[in-house]
Amino acid sequence: PQHKCRNRKSCPKDHFAFKITSGAANVVGPSICFDDMVLMSSVKNNIGRGLNIALVNGTSGQLLKTDTFDMYSG
Repeated sequence: PQHKCRNRKSCPKDHFAFKITSGAANVVGPSICFDDMVLMSSVKNNIGRGLNIALVNGTSGQLLKTDTFDMYSG
């Protein structure tokens, strides 16, 4: 069976599935999946160099905001 966010196991009831994948230099971008919805990825064109962050409501699972913080340029 396929699990949410392509995880190896299903999450318990009343829990959200998530998967955060790191990028590889400028070849492969990072991605953030939450409850089987890709929030950030190179395909969505909303990732950047540095830290990529998605803020999600922990009760409802609603995406509130995404942003990137470039740690290289200061």
